[in-house]
Amino acid sequence: MTKHVSLVSTAAGEVNPTFRIGIEMTSEKPAFSCFGIKNCDTMKKAMSWLTENGFAYEFIDYKKTGIAAAHLPDWNARAGWDKLLNTRGLMWKKLSDDERAAVDEQKALKLMAQYPALIKRPVLDTGSKLLVGFSPESWAAELK
Repeated sequence: MTKHVSLVSTAAGEVNPTFRIGIEMTSEKPAFSCFGIKNCDTMKKAMSWLTENGFAYEFIDYKKTGIAAAHLPDWNARAGWDKLLNTRGLMWKKLSDDERAAVDEQKALKLMAQYPALIKRPVLDTGSKLLVGFSPESWAAELK
C-alpha cells in the first residue's frame, strides 16, 4: 500500500507532523470525508485512528471553510439533529439560557449553522454511512 501524506506547514515553513489534512492511498478501502475543527483533541484522535487503520480520508475544517451550514440538511437526514448537536462542549455552555431553551430540530439546525463548534466532532462521511462522534470501537465495527 502506497501512502502519500499532505501535512500542514507552520508559518516558518516547517512541516507539522501532528496534523494531516489529507491522505491519498492506493488500496481497496474508499476515501472518506472527515469534517471537524483542526484544534479539537477528538479530531486528532480520530484522524490518527483512520491513519493507523489504513483508511484514506480528506479533512475538512468546517469552522474555517464555512461549509457546515451547507451540509447540515444532509447530515440531519442521515444522523438526526439530536446526534449532531454537541451539548457537552464549551460553545453550548457559552450560549444564553434563551438559546439553550426549548431546542427542537429547526432551532438546533439554526444554532449549528450559526455556531459550527456546536456540531459534534468528527463527522465522518463514508459515502454510504455518516458517523458522528469518535469511538474507536464503534468505528472499527462500522468501517471494517
